[in-house]
Amino acid sequence: MNATLTDDDAALLRRYRNGDAEAFGVLYARHRLGLYRFLCGLCGDGALAEEIFQETWLNLIRSESEPLGQASFKTWLYQIARNRLIDHWRKHGRQYGREEAFDEALHGDALPGSSPDPERELSLSQDQQRLRAALDELPGEQREVFLLRAHGDLELTEIAELTRTPAETVKSRLRYALQKLRRLLADPAAAEEVSA
Repeated sequence: MNATLTDDDAALLRRYRNGDAEAFGVLYARHRLGLYRFLCGLCGDGALAEEIFQETWLNLIRSESEPLGQASFKTWLYQIARNRLIDHWRKHGRQYGREEAFDEALHGDALPGSSPDPERELSLSQDQQRLRAALDELPGEQREVFLLRAHGDLELTEIAELTRTPAETVKSRLRYALQKLRRLLADPAAAEEVSA
């Protein structure tokens, strides 16, 4: 059994459940970055995001369940992650962190041995801080919809299914989130006020 990059997610999941470990590797590679970024954006805490990220994949490995009905693998995976995070918040009290510790070596596409340009790194760091501050200003429902669309690359209907929210409400939340983010990110002074 040889998992290929062209197999769809459902086929890869079936192959993995039938003993093809390579199929899991392809699924993981395909979804790791978006899922991790979604969790970081949603909870604002890199350590918590990493914990939930690992729990999500372990849940998938240990489970025999599969996406229900018309749900795609991606929607199902993000639903597992979202449920794990909600469970954590319920158990420990909902707390939002302020820093996103993102380990590119674990989750990114950084090349080993490549040394980034310090000026570029500073600029990216400042941009990430502005984006984080702007995301923190969004109401939770708008932030979640934005992150599912941006990092999860989910369609509006998939987001509606995952959040159990009417599609029109999802569409409105995304529109309002984008408007507010554009306003906050277009005006550096507004972004500085947000983070102050």
